[in-house]
Amino acid sequence: MLRTEKLCKRLDTFLIQDISLEVSAGAYYVLLGRSGAGKTQLLELICGLTTPDKGRIFLEGKDITHKRVQNRGIGLVFQDLALFPHFSVKDNIMYPLKVKKLPLKERVERVQRVAEEMNIADLLLRKPENLSGGEKQRVALARTLVTQPKILLLDEPMASVDASLKDSIMRMLRRLNRNGQTIVHVTHDFSEAISLASRVGVMHNGQIIQEGTPDEVFTNPVNKFVARYAGIKNFFRVIFVRSYNCCSCITDNRIKFKLPKGDYPSSGLLIIPASEVLLSRQGAAGVQINNIHGVIEDIVPSPLGYEVTVNAGDHFFADITRREMDEQKYVTGEPVIISFRPESLKLVGEGEEMNKY
Repeated sequence: MLRTEKLCKRLDTFLIQDISLEVSAGAYYVLLGRSGAGKTQLLELICGLTTPDKGRIFLEGKDITHKRVQNRGIGLVFQDLALFPHFSVKDNIMYPLKVKKLPLKERVERVQRVAEEMNIADLLLRKPENLSGGEKQRVALARTLVTQPKILLLDEPMASVDASLKDSIMRMLRRLNRNGQTIVHVTHDFSEAISLASRVGVMHNGQIIQEGTPDEVFTNPVNKFVARYAGIKNFFRVIFVRSYNCCSCITDNRIKFKLPKGDYPSSGLLIIPASEVLLSRQGAAGVQINNIHGVIEDIVPSPLGYEVTVNAGDHFFADITRREMDEQKYVTGEPVIISFRPESLKLVGEGEEMNKY
Protein backbone atom coordinates (compact mmCIF):
# COMPACT_ATOMS: atom_id res chain seq x y z
CA MET A 1 0.00 0.00 0.00
CA LEU A 2 2.68 2.51 1.12
CA ARG A 3 6.17 2.24 -0.35
CA THR A 4 9.16 4.55 -0.12
CA GLU A 5 12.25 4.27 -2.30
CA LYS A 6 15.59 5.53 -0.98
CA LEU A 7 14.19 8.65 0.69
CA CYS A 8 16.85 11.20 1.62
CA LYS A 9 16.41 14.55 3.33
CA ARG A 10 19.02 16.84 4.89
CA LEU A 11 17.79 18.93 7.83
CA ASP A 12 20.66 21.19 8.95
CA THR A 13 23.29 18.66 10.10
CA PHE A 14 20.85 15.71 10.28
CA LEU A 15 20.28 13.36 7.36
CA ILE A 16 17.44 10.95 6.58
CA GLN A 17 19.35 8.30 4.65
CA ASP A 18 18.03 5.93 1.96
CA ILE A 19 14.78 4.99 3.70
CA SER A 20 13.06 2.20 1.78
CA LEU A 21 10.07 0.61 3.49
CA GLU A 22 6.83 -1.10 2.58
CA VAL A 23 3.61 -1.05 4.59
CA SER A 24 0.93 -3.41 3.29
CA ALA A 25 -2.80 -2.63 3.40
CA GLY A 26 -4.22 -3.37 6.86
CA ALA A 27 -0.80 -3.51 8.53
CA TYR A 28 0.11 -1.94 11.86
CA TYR A 29 3.68 -0.74 11.30
CA VAL A 30 5.56 0.62 14.32
CA LEU A 31 8.63 2.79 13.72
CA LEU A 32 10.74 2.48 16.86
CA GLY A 33 13.69 4.66 17.86
CA ARG A 34 15.10 7.15 20.32
CA SER A 35 14.29 10.86 20.25
CA GLY A 36 16.22 12.46 17.40
CA ALA A 37 16.38 9.28 15.32
CA GLY A 38 14.42 10.88 12.46
CA LYS A 39 11.05 9.18 13.01
CA THR A 40 8.91 12.34 12.97
CA GLN A 41 10.86 13.73 10.01
CA LEU A 42 10.07 10.53 8.08
CA LEU A 43 6.35 10.90 8.83
CA GLU A 44 6.47 14.50 7.60
CA LEU A 45 8.05 13.32 4.34
CA ILE A 46 5.39 10.63 3.88
CA CYS A 47 2.44 12.96 4.49
CA GLY A 48 3.90 15.81 2.42
CA LEU A 49 4.77 18.43 5.03
CA THR A 50 8.33 18.33 3.67
CA THR A 51 9.73 17.21 0.32
CA PRO A 52 12.56 14.68 0.00
CA ASP A 53 15.88 15.72 -1.57
CA LYS A 54 15.99 12.30 -3.22
CA GLY A 55 13.75 9.25 -3.44
CA ARG A 56 10.06 8.62 -4.09
CA ILE A 57 6.88 7.84 -2.16
CA PHE A 58 4.09 5.61 -3.51
CA LEU A 59 0.59 5.06 -2.13
CA GLU A 60 -1.51 2.31 -3.68
CA GLY A 61 0.97 2.19 -6.56
CA LYS A 62 0.70 5.92 -7.36
CA ASP A 63 3.66 8.29 -7.04
CA ILE A 64 2.66 10.92 -4.46
CA THR A 65 6.14 12.35 -3.83
CA HIS A 66 5.18 15.84 -4.96
CA LYS A 67 1.45 15.80 -4.28
CA ARG A 68 0.00 18.41 -1.91
CA VAL A 69 -0.72 17.30 1.66
CA GLN A 70 -4.50 17.47 1.28
CA ASN A 71 -4.46 15.39 -1.90
CA ARG A 72 -2.52 12.39 -0.60
CA GLY A 73 -5.21 10.53 1.32
CA ILE A 74 -2.94 10.36 4.37
CA GLY A 75 -3.88 11.43 7.90
CA LEU A 76 -1.32 12.54 10.51
CA VAL A 77 -1.99 12.92 14.24
CA PHE A 78 0.71 15.14 15.70
CA GLN A 79 2.43 14.43 19.01
CA ASP A 80 1.13 17.71 20.51
CA LEU A 81 -2.37 16.90 19.09
CA ALA A 82 -2.71 20.51 17.80
CA LEU A 83 -6.36 20.96 18.79
CA PHE A 84 -7.86 24.43 18.30
CA PRO A 85 -8.44 25.68 21.89
CA HIS A 86 -11.26 28.10 20.93
CA PHE A 87 -13.20 25.41 18.99
CA SER A 88 -15.55 22.88 20.53
CA VAL A 89 -14.81 19.19 20.07
CA LYS A 90 -17.44 19.12 17.31
CA ASP A 91 -15.85 22.05 15.47
CA ASN A 92 -12.35 20.59 15.85
CA ILE A 93 -13.46 17.34 14.24
CA MET A 94 -15.43 19.11 11.54
CA TYR A 95 -12.66 21.55 10.58
CA PRO A 96 -10.91 19.45 7.88
CA LEU A 97 -14.31 18.74 6.29
CA LYS A 98 -15.05 22.47 6.11
CA VAL A 99 -11.67 23.00 4.43
CA LYS A 100 -12.70 20.37 1.85
CA LYS A 101 -16.01 22.25 1.45
CA LEU A 102 -18.13 19.14 1.91
CA PRO A 103 -21.92 19.66 2.18
CA LEU A 104 -23.11 20.46 5.71
CA LYS A 105 -25.26 17.34 5.97
CA GLU A 106 -22.34 15.08 5.11
CA ARG A 107 -20.09 16.92 7.57
CA VAL A 108 -22.57 16.45 10.43
CA GLU A 109 -23.09 12.78 9.61
CA ARG A 110 -19.36 12.07 9.43
CA VAL A 111 -18.64 13.89 12.70
CA GLN A 112 -21.39 12.02 14.54
CA ARG A 113 -20.25 8.68 13.14
CA VAL A 114 -16.58 9.11 14.07
CA ALA A 115 -17.47 10.57 17.48
CA GLU A 116 -19.45 7.44 18.28
CA GLU A 117 -16.62 5.26 17.01
CA MET A 118 -14.14 7.09 19.28
CA ASN A 119 -16.62 7.04 22.18
CA ILE A 120 -16.64 10.84 22.50
CA ALA A 121 -20.18 11.61 21.29
CA ASP A 122 -21.02 13.05 24.73
CA LEU A 123 -18.07 15.47 24.54
CA LEU A 124 -18.94 17.25 21.29
CA LEU A 125 -19.88 20.58 22.91
CA ARG A 126 -16.87 20.77 25.23
CA LYS A 127 -13.71 22.83 24.66
CA PRO A 128 -10.27 21.09 24.70
CA GLU A 129 -9.38 22.75 28.02
CA ASN A 130 -12.13 20.70 29.67
CA LEU A 131 -10.86 17.34 28.38
CA SER A 132 -8.51 14.79 29.91
CA GLY A 133 -5.36 13.70 28.08
CA GLY A 134 -7.03 10.53 26.87
CA GLU A 135 -10.10 12.44 25.65
CA LYS A 136 -7.90 14.92 23.76
CA GLN A 137 -6.14 12.00 22.10
CA ARG A 138 -9.48 10.57 20.95
CA VAL A 139 -10.57 13.95 19.58
CA ALA A 140 -7.31 14.33 17.64
CA LEU A 141 -7.76 10.84 16.21
CA ALA A 142 -11.40 11.57 15.33
CA ARG A 143 -10.42 14.78 13.53
CA THR A 144 -8.03 12.77 11.33
CA LEU A 145 -10.27 9.72 10.85
CA VAL A 146 -13.21 11.88 9.75
CA THR A 147 -11.28 12.55 6.53
CA GLN A 148 -11.30 8.78 5.85
CA PRO A 149 -7.52 8.50 5.28
CA LYS A 150 -6.11 5.56 3.36
CA ILE A 151 -3.30 5.39 5.90
CA LEU A 152 -3.10 6.83 9.43
CA LEU A 153 0.22 8.22 10.73
CA LEU A 154 0.59 8.53 14.52
CA ASP A 155 3.45 10.55 16.01
CA GLU A 156 4.06 9.33 19.59
CA PRO A 157 0.30 8.87 20.26
CA MET A 158 0.85 7.91 23.92
CA ALA A 159 3.06 10.90 24.77
CA SER A 160 0.27 12.98 26.32
CA VAL A 161 -1.64 10.08 27.87
CA ASP A 162 -1.34 9.00 31.51
CA ALA A 163 0.01 5.50 32.07
CA SER A 164 -3.38 4.44 33.42
CA LEU A 165 -5.04 5.36 30.09
CA LYS A 166 -2.51 3.78 27.73
CA ASP A 167 -4.24 0.40 27.74
CA SER A 168 -7.56 1.87 26.64
CA ILE A 169 -5.91 3.91 23.85
CA MET A 170 -4.03 0.81 22.65
CA ARG A 171 -7.25 -1.22 22.65
CA MET A 172 -8.86 1.49 20.54
CA LEU A 173 -5.94 1.51 18.09
CA ARG A 174 -6.01 -2.29 17.81
CA ARG A 175 -9.75 -2.12 17.08
CA LEU A 176 -9.21 0.51 14.37
CA ASN A 177 -6.57 -1.69 12.77
CA ARG A 178 -8.75 -4.82 12.99
CA ASN A 179 -11.47 -2.86 11.19
CA GLY A 180 -9.08 -2.34 8.27
CA GLN A 181 -7.29 0.93 9.04
CA THR A 182 -3.64 0.85 7.94
CA ILE A 183 -1.49 2.51 10.62
CA VAL A 184 2.10 3.74 10.88
CA HIS A 185 2.89 4.49 14.52
CA VAL A 186 6.04 6.29 15.70
CA THR A 187 7.29 5.65 19.24
CA HIS A 188 10.37 5.24 21.41
CA ASP A 189 8.54 2.73 23.63
CA PHE A 190 9.40 -0.95 23.07
CA SER A 191 6.24 -2.10 24.87
CA GLU A 192 4.00 -0.25 22.37
CA ALA A 193 5.71 -2.06 19.50
CA ILE A 194 5.23 -5.44 21.17
CA SER A 195 1.56 -4.75 21.96
CA LEU A 196 0.49 -3.28 18.63
CA ALA A 197 2.79 -3.98 15.71
CA SER A 198 2.39 -6.49 12.92
CA ARG A 199 5.74 -5.19 11.63
CA VAL A 200 8.49 -3.12 13.25
CA GLY A 201 11.20 -0.89 11.84
CA VAL A 202 13.99 0.21 14.20
CA MET A 203 15.37 3.64 13.31
CA HIS A 204 18.68 5.17 14.36
CA ASN A 205 20.52 8.23 13.06
CA GLY A 206 18.20 8.66 10.10
CA GLN A 207 18.34 5.02 8.97
CA ILE A 208 16.14 1.96 9.44
CA ILE A 209 18.67 -0.55 10.79
CA GLN A 210 16.34 -3.56 11.14
CA GLU A 211 12.84 -4.38 9.95
CA GLY A 212 10.50 -7.37 10.31
CA THR A 213 7.86 -8.87 12.57
CA PRO A 214 8.27 -8.09 16.29
CA ASP A 215 9.38 -11.68 16.87
CA GLU A 216 11.99 -11.53 14.11
CA VAL A 217 13.39 -8.21 15.27
CA PHE A 218 13.43 -8.71 19.01
CA THR A 219 14.50 -12.36 19.19
CA ASN A 220 17.16 -11.96 16.49
CA PRO A 221 18.52 -8.40 16.82
CA VAL A 222 21.18 -7.50 14.26
CA ASN A 223 23.23 -5.37 16.63
CA LYS A 224 23.61 -4.09 20.17
CA PHE A 225 21.33 -1.08 19.62
CA VAL A 226 18.35 -3.22 18.60
CA ALA A 227 19.08 -5.77 21.33
CA ARG A 228 18.91 -3.01 23.96
CA TYR A 229 15.42 -2.16 22.72
CA ALA A 230 14.50 -5.83 23.22
CA GLY A 231 15.51 -5.49 26.87
CA ILE A 232 18.65 -7.63 26.52
CA LYS A 233 21.47 -6.58 28.86
CA ASN A 234 23.93 -9.44 28.57
CA PHE A 235 26.36 -8.31 25.84
CA PHE A 236 29.84 -9.72 25.38
CA ARG A 237 32.50 -8.76 22.87
CA VAL A 238 34.30 -12.01 22.15
CA ILE A 239 37.09 -13.64 20.18
CA PHE A 240 36.16 -17.07 18.82
CA VAL A 241 38.41 -20.04 19.47
CA ARG A 242 38.38 -23.15 17.27
CA SER A 243 39.53 -26.62 18.22
CA TYR A 244 39.02 -30.11 16.80
CA ASN A 245 36.02 -31.18 18.89
CA CYS A 246 34.50 -28.00 20.38
CA CYS A 247 33.76 -24.35 19.78
CA SER A 248 34.29 -21.62 22.35
CA CYS A 249 34.90 -17.91 22.75
CA ILE A 250 36.68 -15.59 25.18
CA THR A 251 35.39 -12.21 26.37
CA ASP A 252 37.48 -9.07 26.82
CA ASN A 253 37.67 -9.98 30.52
CA ARG A 254 38.88 -13.52 29.76
CA ILE A 255 35.61 -15.33 30.54
CA LYS A 256 35.35 -18.43 28.35
CA PHE A 257 32.04 -19.72 26.93
CA LYS A 258 31.26 -23.05 25.28
CA LEU A 259 29.37 -22.64 21.99
CA PRO A 260 27.29 -24.87 19.74
CA LYS A 261 29.26 -26.31 16.84
CA GLY A 262 29.28 -24.04 13.82
CA ASP A 263 31.23 -21.60 11.68
CA TYR A 264 32.15 -18.39 13.50
CA PRO A 265 34.00 -15.21 12.50
CA SER A 266 37.22 -14.20 14.27
CA SER A 267 35.34 -11.83 16.60
CA GLY A 268 31.82 -10.65 17.33
CA LEU A 269 29.17 -9.64 19.81
CA LEU A 270 27.23 -12.29 21.74
CA ILE A 271 24.04 -11.79 23.72
CA ILE A 272 22.23 -13.96 26.26
CA PRO A 273 18.61 -13.21 27.27
CA ALA A 274 18.44 -12.72 31.04
CA SER A 275 15.65 -15.33 31.14
CA GLU A 276 18.14 -17.94 29.85
CA VAL A 277 20.66 -17.31 32.67
CA LEU A 278 20.17 -19.68 35.62
CA LEU A 279 21.30 -18.74 39.10
CA SER A 280 22.32 -21.29 41.75
CA ARG A 281 24.83 -22.07 44.47
CA GLN A 282 25.90 -25.44 43.05
CA GLY A 283 25.83 -24.97 39.26
CA ALA A 284 23.90 -26.86 36.59
CA ALA A 285 24.68 -30.42 35.48
CA GLY A 286 25.68 -31.27 31.91
CA VAL A 287 28.86 -31.54 29.89
CA GLN A 288 28.05 -28.63 27.59
CA ILE A 289 26.52 -26.32 30.19
CA ASN A 290 28.41 -23.09 30.88
CA ASN A 291 28.96 -22.70 34.66
CA ILE A 292 30.62 -19.44 35.67
CA HIS A 293 31.46 -18.38 39.24
CA GLY A 294 30.64 -14.86 40.38
CA VAL A 295 29.35 -12.67 43.19
CA ILE A 296 25.90 -11.07 43.46
CA GLU A 297 26.38 -7.34 43.05
CA ASP A 298 22.76 -6.12 42.97
CA ILE A 299 19.17 -7.37 43.32
CA VAL A 300 16.40 -5.19 41.85
CA PRO A 301 12.63 -5.89 41.75
CA SER A 302 11.29 -6.37 38.22
CA PRO A 303 7.89 -7.09 36.63
CA LEU A 304 8.76 -10.80 36.51
CA GLY A 305 10.27 -10.98 40.00
CA TYR A 306 13.87 -9.84 40.45
CA GLU A 307 16.80 -8.93 38.23
CA VAL A 308 20.05 -10.14 39.77
CA THR A 309 23.39 -8.66 38.68
CA VAL A 310 26.35 -11.01 39.06
CA ASN A 311 29.97 -9.84 38.76
CA ALA A 312 32.03 -12.66 37.26
CA GLY A 313 34.69 -10.44 35.74
CA ASP A 314 32.02 -9.57 33.21
CA HIS A 315 28.59 -8.54 34.49
CA PHE A 316 25.73 -10.98 33.96
CA PHE A 317 22.03 -10.23 34.46
CA ALA A 318 19.64 -13.02 35.48
CA ASP A 319 15.84 -12.89 35.85
CA ILE A 320 14.44 -14.93 38.72
CA THR A 321 10.90 -15.32 40.02
CA ARG A 322 9.64 -14.10 43.38
CA ARG A 323 9.09 -17.71 44.37
CA GLU A 324 12.70 -18.56 43.59
CA MET A 325 13.88 -15.59 45.66
CA ASP A 326 11.65 -16.61 48.57
CA GLU A 327 13.07 -20.14 48.45
CA GLN A 328 16.76 -19.33 47.89
CA LYS A 329 17.00 -15.99 49.77
CA TYR A 330 19.87 -14.64 47.69
CA VAL A 331 21.71 -11.61 49.10
CA THR A 332 24.22 -9.14 47.68
CA GLY A 333 27.85 -10.13 48.20
CA GLU A 334 27.02 -13.85 48.04
CA PRO A 335 29.09 -16.18 45.79
CA VAL A 336 26.90 -17.90 43.18
CA ILE A 337 27.20 -19.79 39.91
CA ILE A 338 25.49 -18.61 36.74
CA SER A 339 24.66 -21.29 34.17
CA PHE A 340 23.36 -21.27 30.61
CA ARG A 341 23.21 -23.57 27.59
CA PRO A 342 25.49 -22.83 24.62
CA GLU A 343 22.33 -22.62 22.48
CA SER A 344 21.24 -19.58 24.52
CA LEU A 345 24.06 -17.50 23.05
CA LYS A 346 23.29 -15.48 19.92
CA LEU A 347 25.75 -13.78 17.62
CA VAL A 348 24.41 -10.33 16.71
CA GLY A 349 27.43 -8.66 15.15
CA GLU A 350 30.86 -9.41 13.83
CA GLY A 351 33.98 -7.50 12.86
CA GLU A 352 33.31 -3.76 12.53
CA GLU A 353 29.53 -4.31 12.77
CA MET A 354 29.69 -4.92 16.53
CA ASN A 355 31.15 -1.45 17.12
CA LYS A 356 28.24 0.35 15.45
CA TYR A 357 25.39 2.07 17.33
